[in-house]
Amino acid sequence: MTKPVVRFAPSPTGSLHVGNVRTALINWLFARGQGGSFILRIDDTDTERSTAEYEDGIRRDLTWLGLTWDKTFKQSERFAEYAAAADKLREAGLLYPCYETSDELDRQRKVQRAKGRPPIYNRDALDLSDTDKAKLETEGRKPHWRFKLSGNRVEWTDLVRGPQSIATSSLSDPVLIRADGSYLYTLPSCVDDIEAGVTHVVRGEDHVTNSGAQIEIFEALGGAAPAMAHTPLLVGADGSGLSKRLGSLGMDTLRSDGIEPIAICSLLGKLGTSDNVEIRDSLVQLADEFDFGKIGRSPARFDETELLGLNAALVHAMDFETVRTRLAALSPDAVNEAFWLLVRENCQTVEDAGKFVPVVFGDVTPIIIDEDQDFIAAAARLLPEGEMTADTWGTWTGALKTETGRKGRGLFMPLRHALTGMERGPGVADTLVLMGRDRALKRLIS
Repeated sequence: MTKPVVRFAPSPTGSLHVGNVRTALINWLFARGQGGSFILRIDDTDTERSTAEYEDGIRRDLTWLGLTWDKTFKQSERFAEYAAAADKLREAGLLYPCYETSDELDRQRKVQRAKGRPPIYNRDALDLSDTDKAKLETEGRKPHWRFKLSGNRVEWTDLVRGPQSIATSSLSDPVLIRADGSYLYTLPSCVDDIEAGVTHVVRGEDHVTNSGAQIEIFEALGGAAPAMAHTPLLVGADGSGLSKRLGSLGMDTLRSDGIEPIAICSLLGKLGTSDNVEIRDSLVQLADEFDFGKIGRSPARFDETELLGLNAALVHAMDFETVRTRLAALSPDAVNEAFWLLVRENCQTVEDAGKFVPVVFGDVTPIIIDEDQDFIAAAARLLPEGEMTADTWGTWTGALKTETGRKGRGLFMPLRHALTGMERGPGVADTLVLMGRDRALKRLIS
């Protein structure tokens, strides 16, 4: 098999979110698993909406995720190549000018629907004479340019969907160049894919209907159409679209929320496949396991709770040296291996450790309800002298049980509330050791 060359082509008009990251990840895993190349193409032909800030953000997010690229380029630096391709299509009679306004096209579609016909472009512009065109341009109209489809049936074998075919007679001739001279996505994308030697186009299934026209454009430009793989779209846990929540599912938000890159990739790389969704050791492992044949046809359901669960599982296994720098950013007191080993299993993110710093090393507001006042007073009186050790908790609670008759939850929960000011958290026995006698006693007698 020829080593694949794939590309991820984001527009720098917004931030990366789980939807387009999944597309980037699938491309990357396929390429790396087959020893191929991954290209980052910045689709910035929309010069008014594209910004350097968003472009930098895309590169930063991909790097953070580990999705490094072998080559990168920007479409805004290749307008000469697109103009040459447009000229080639014009000379072949496959790119023709159209002068209809948006309102005229809308009326045309309504008439076609009323007649029971598909609302596709009627190609009236092909009948315009040079005199007609000159008259329209004198009136101030500028043409948009459409690619003339063959009307034939286009077939390909999709790596996810299997055999596919589209009759291009059922499609409108696609607009490749707007009236203002700017390019829509299709022509620059085909030109770039040919010149970059892209072997596989991997994208969401919402692009399936575009494939027939794009394959004909590839061929008209003298290139071979890449193999194609159209993956089911990502939806919410309830099956609804993600569009209204993509801001909260952006990489910058997830990163600031403490979500680990490999947790994101482990989830997105396995959603909608026959493999189990669980933390992988690395992107290399994910790439080794990747196979288009494992991808199902149903929409992949993204559940934020599942992502948090994966992240927690990863955090629970992290050793101290891995998190040392991040703990230092929370508090100097947090840079303590015993502290990390105490709290990590109660953290969904590394940064969650910060909420336990005052519990162990600082000040908290004890929770002591009226009915527990006498019990906590006895606890203060019976707290063993000297250094708190691994045996202190057992000795102390044993003495309390004998004196007060309390046991189980009635014994342990008032102590947790008084010592930590929390309903739940790390084991109180181990917390007590780090907390020390003076701090524990202060909370019991507060």
